[in-house]
Amino acid sequence: MIKPTHHTYLLALAGLLLVSAATIPAQADNDHEKEREDKSGYTIALWGDLPYSAAQAAAIPNVIADMNSQQVAFSVHDGDLKAGSSECTDAVYTTALGYFNALEAPAMFTPGDNDWTDCDRTPGYNSLVQLQKERQLLFSTPFSLGQHRLKQEVQAAPYVENRRWNVNGVIYATLNIQGSCNNLCDVFPDTVEYAARNAANIAWLKETFAQATKYHAAAVMLISQADVGWDAADPTRAPLRDAKTLAETDAQPDGFKDFLLTLRSEVTAFRKPVAYVHGDSHYFRVDKPFQDATGKRLENFTRIETFGDNQANGTNDVHWLKVFVDPNSREVFAYQPQIVPTNRVAVPAP
Repeated sequence: MIKPTHHTYLLALAGLLLVSAATIPAQADNDHEKEREDKSGYTIALWGDLPYSAAQAAAIPNVIADMNSQQVAFSVHDGDLKAGSSECTDAVYTTALGYFNALEAPAMFTPGDNDWTDCDRTPGYNSLVQLQKERQLLFSTPFSLGQHRLKQEVQAAPYVENRRWNVNGVIYATLNIQGSCNNLCDVFPDTVEYAARNAANIAWLKETFAQATKYHAAAVMLISQADVGWDAADPTRAPLRDAKTLAETDAQPDGFKDFLLTLRSEVTAFRKPVAYVHGDSHYFRVDKPFQDATGKRLENFTRIETFGDNQANGTNDVHWLKVFVDPNSREVFAYQPQIVPTNRVAVPAP
């Protein structure tokens, strides 16, 4: 494995915006001025919905080693540290912390429904208690995880898992948006928890685009866990929605609609590239599924779903996605799946 030097990370992380929790200091404007001066490109790593099984857990070190060898500027795991049917033990979170801190570059994470929302399906567990454990262990400081840490902007408590950071004129933000209908319906819904968190997510989203506009960001990348069903904002286009989301939302309340309506307005107004990264449906894809209020495709919006547990073969798809980020290019983001050689599944000979 190639070992990056400290100098490598200084170059890879040059221009990172350092901001304090909850508020932007007075120095922020000067920091953003410096930020606009550095528009050099870099690469980042995206992964999530892993591990769901012992076989996948055994393959995670190969993913980490592969990301480390490619000297990415940072990585983001988009949620689900385990299978939804498995027990929500504290070991799930401590093991994940070990994964993230084995990454040499700053490592970011946003919670998934299997990590907390679905925990109350198992007797003896409470979803909010589990979320609080994640917050205390994985989000206790304004810094990222990983061996080289990045200070981030943090939403006010209790939503400290929502983070924002800036690298060379591109703004990134995580949002705690969950599968299982975003905790509004599904098995054990919590309408009060949903309403408060949904309002916080929408506020964080609006602030992110306000910053991107104010500081002339080249692009925005958002990361959450849920496959939100991109046309849920307009029920007349329901056939275009993901089958899993249709099953969750058509017969029950829609836990994503208000967020999607806000997102659609912000993307339309921003006009520059917006990437939305999620997991949840376990199907790697890069596409443009979002439409504006008139039914026209939002051409500046790209949805990215990372690799994740393959239900047909529990040892498959233990890989990651490399994103080339060039703030000077027209589209800013370019995507290259990384099939980890040691995690390839042998295909039987015909």
